Amino acid sequence: MTRFVRTKWAQFLVMLVALEIIAVSINMFYAPHDIASGGATGIGILLEAAFGFNLSLVVLVINIFMLILAGIFLNKQTVLKIALGSFILPICLAVTPQIKLIEDPLLTVIVGASIFAVGISMLYQIDASSGGTTVPPLIIKKYWGMKTSTSLLMIDGVICLLNVFVAGFEVMVLAVTSQILTTIVMNFIETGLDRKKVIYIMSDSDLNKIKEKLGLLGKALTIFNVTGGYTGHDKEMLMVIVENPDYHQLLGLVHEIDPSAFVLVMNAAEARGGIWNNGDQYLTQIPSEKRSEVLEKFNSDEQ
Repeated sequence: MTRFVRTKWAQFLVMLVALEIIAVSINMFYAPHDIASGGATGIGILLEAAFGFNLSLVVLVINIFMLILAGIFLNKQTVLKIALGSFILPICLAVTPQIKLIEDPLLTVIVGASIFAVGISMLYQIDASSGGTTVPPLIIKKYWGMKTSTSLLMIDGVICLLNVFVAGFEVMVLAVTSQILTTIVMNFIETGLDRKKVIYIMSDSDLNKIKEKLGLLGKALTIFNVTGGYTGHDKEMLMVIVENPDYHQLLGLVHEIDPSAFVLVMNAAEARGGIWNNGDQYLTQIPSEKRSEVLEKFNSDEQ
């Protein structure tokens, strides 16, 4: 998290923006199509579609009730954490017009779920909450030990199923689809948009040559001393972290040097720090008197 969002005022601003994003996803995508995809807003959409109740008022009543439950069964810190969002979200819903921006229900779910996921992810980044149905899972975890993600999924699942009685089976399917899409987008956002590859390399004969080439390309690497489980021989294994666009280039370079090299590739959601995190190239780390020798060797290998 950047320094900006560490201040209280900045966190409050991020919360306002996040809650308004959630309100936009509800009032301009879900509610116009009567799609209740979970949470207090989902209950509000169901009651609005079935009985004409005001969506923002329903959410406010639910949030107040949940705050009372939190005050009885949970600690003060948790209550304070969810209190602000519990009152601001209904206000955002009240001031945001309910407009049907997209006619196609499936496209509505895709866009709405993505926008909703952005808002929720922003709240998670500042450790905030919009209240509502996030409270019962905390109580269930405290007294019965069930994971909050499991109980929240069950609660949202019940709300999604209730769509059948209000708007029909197809809307229920759309609500479930929305839940899945929201989870996928949130996971992608929270684990980082700047994804990288972690590559482990072993070679029986050309590991030093691979190290030199990687170094001259500016790829910082870590060397592990490992032992073969079958042979019992001691070896070195390289670990390299690269950006996704550089992955195939590096893989081609390794296999060009040693076609039989062992390469294991894993996804990394985030990588920070490191010895050369300021962007210095490997060559700048080599003493000046040895650089010409290394360059000559690299050029001769290329030929």
